[in-house]
Amino acid sequence: MENILEIGKKDLNIVQKIVFGTWPVAYGEILSQEQLTYMLNKFYTIESLESTIDVGHRYFIYSENDIPLGFLGVQAGLEPDSLKIHKLYVLPENQGKNIGLKLFQYAENLTKSLNLSRVFLNVNRFNKAKNFYEKIGMNICKVEDIEIGNGYLMEDFVMEKNL
Repeated sequence: MENILEIGKKDLNIVQKIVFGTWPVAYGEILSQEQLTYMLNKFYTIESLESTIDVGHRYFIYSENDIPLGFLGVQAGLEPDSLKIHKLYVLPENQGKNIGLKLFQYAENLTKSLNLSRVFLNVNRFNKAKNFYEKIGMNICKVEDIEIGNGYLMEDFVMEKNL
């Protein structure tokens, strides 16, 4: 049985576990080990994740038979009439099973339920996930470089889909 449920601060360890299982595979060929470690320590400590909830992020866990396999992190209100997908990760051994699609569709439905008409996200310019987002109807709307400290830069495409 599959489920997508919103979680709060007490369950952020699930998000952290999925990220630590996903990032080395997703970014291992894109980022140096040093940058990977830096970013995980900067963005995915429990304290850091809790602070994102404090500013309006919402987290949703996808599970099958009560086993968490992926998650979605979103926030409304950053841009007019839009929902931003901050995070969408599926454990590598479960990719290709439409879990990412189900999480994205959940974000689309959430966008509509909030009476918003656009969903957008940042994706690393070298991440294979860009192809997935293009297949589900997202388009590149701009290129963005974001300094994150320690001399590191996130090199992203901003992708959007109007609903």
